[in-house]
Amino acid sequence: MEVFTRLVSSESEVVQGRVPLTWERRQKSRQRVRLDSGEEVALLLPRGTTLSDGQRLASEAGRIVEVVAAAEPVSTVRSIDPTSLTRAAYHLGNRHTPVQLGEGWLRYREDHVLDAMIVGLGIGAVPEPEQVPFEPEPGAYSHGHSHG
Repeated sequence: MEVFTRLVSSESEVVQGRVPLTWERRQKSRQRVRLDSGEEVALLLPRGTTLSDGQRLASEAGRIVEVVAAAEPVSTVRSIDPTSLTRAAYHLGNRHTPVQLGEGWLRYREDHVLDAMIVGLGIGAVPEPEQVPFEPEPGAYSHGHSHG
């Protein structure tokens, strides 16, 4: 089994495959995955590595593959009122829920309890179920921190 051990920053490298991963799987630095060709490979990246859509990985043999954010079930809340979206984001963040932000919308992983909470806020927005790639904001401490 081919093993991918490092991130590659150069876009001049020729991509020889793609690895579709959900957000949750992009958080794991050591795992078996399938390329879009169906081939099974291993990721043995430095611990704590979080992958993003478009990043490239190199194998020990020198092959380059690109990470693709796979479509997954999410809820999207749309509103033209920034205050309504801010309230929704506040309450989702208060529950430590990863949230993706866009112009006039926010998105979180599908969860019927969170959907009901958003409706219950009375902001006039209804979560819409979608199947799209999920790229939430990195957390405030995503680059490491200490308490002392």
